[in-house]
Amino acid sequence: MQMTSKTLIEVSQFTWPKGFSADSTHAGFKPDQDDMGWLYSSTPANAAGVYTTNQFQAAPTKLTKQTINLAHQLQAVVMNSGNANSCNGAQGETDALMMQKMTADRLQIDPQLVGIASTGVIGEPLPMDKIKAGISQLKLTQNVGVTKAILTTDTHPKTMTVKCLIDGQEVTTTGFCKGSGMIHPNMATMLGFVTTDAAITGEDLQQLLSTTVDETFNQITVDGDTSTNDMVVVMANGAAGNQPLTKADPDYPTFAAAFKQVLTHLAQEIAGDGEGASKLVEVNVSGAYNHLEGQQVAKAIVGSNLVKAMIFGEDGNWGRIMQAIGQTTAHVDLNGVSVAINDLELVYNSLGTGIDDDKVAATLKQNKVVIDVDLHAGKATGTAWGCDLTYQYVQINASYRS
Repeated sequence: MQMTSKTLIEVSQFTWPKGFSADSTHAGFKPDQDDMGWLYSSTPANAAGVYTTNQFQAAPTKLTKQTINLAHQLQAVVMNSGNANSCNGAQGETDALMMQKMTADRLQIDPQLVGIASTGVIGEPLPMDKIKAGISQLKLTQNVGVTKAILTTDTHPKTMTVKCLIDGQEVTTTGFCKGSGMIHPNMATMLGFVTTDAAITGEDLQQLLSTTVDETFNQITVDGDTSTNDMVVVMANGAAGNQPLTKADPDYPTFAAAFKQVLTHLAQEIAGDGEGASKLVEVNVSGAYNHLEGQQVAKAIVGSNLVKAMIFGEDGNWGRIMQAIGQTTAHVDLNGVSVAINDLELVYNSLGTGIDDDKVAATLKQNKVVIDVDLHAGKATGTAWGCDLTYQYVQINASYRS
């Protein structure tokens, strides 16, 4: 396919942008898989981040936020799974700083160019001997193992690469993330990392990330719980050679669309890989009073345990969708709501259509369930993603530490 400035090309094979290296290793947090990794840019990259609003924000998350806020630049991010380094008090903060310094020393860069990320069990001290050993083993390669090294209860890595033309130059944007449980973000998801070789200022990148997160990661939910370690970090090193992007640039919408395509895919991957999930659920709201209310209603439906259980049980009990809508403060035409599941209309003008239960049960067997809702209160829309609630979710979380 010939690429034009108006064409986005989704790349099926994961590809690092120009100037980026990565690696992973087994440091011993987990018995039999890689559990540490890093990202590295050959030059300092402009950076942006969004972070959990949980009051018990973990030490690595706080330090990365402080580091990025200094000058919106990073050159490396080091990460581990198996231990969150959260709720460890002053020792946790000291260990986070040491993890940052050890990485900087290994790469011979300024510590203030190093972000860190941790995920795993909360409240256990970070074993610094394992951190030190892991950092000493990491190399500057094109290894994609880092996409697996951050996983906890995830069943697979979540990755995405999109290429587009900016200022006549091919720009690559790649993202990977982890997230399966404790997902109800108010900023992003568990851990997400996006790299791009586009040239764009840190301030513009931060604005783009914050705006796009609100439309993607902030519109997913698995279990209604917000983690202490949630973070999404973006690094843009400019290696593609385009003129630095600004909002006034005619190619800015193309880059923004490619960026959103990456984050949207990753958000859907997290929703579909919710702990124990058997189905990806997408809710599309139309006829909302404004976009904020459309988003609110969509997330309320996809986050309702009653709706999630209904979908797992393949039961067309549309009343559960109506109660989820009614619990919000959104404007609603109480006599005009319509609801459809996989294009089967269950509700029209707020009344059941009498559709055959067997037809609804059959469509709910699909791996993806799409719920369309029309509030008839305006012209705005909203979308959210989630999953069903299964017996396995309880099994996983009843024995998480083991």
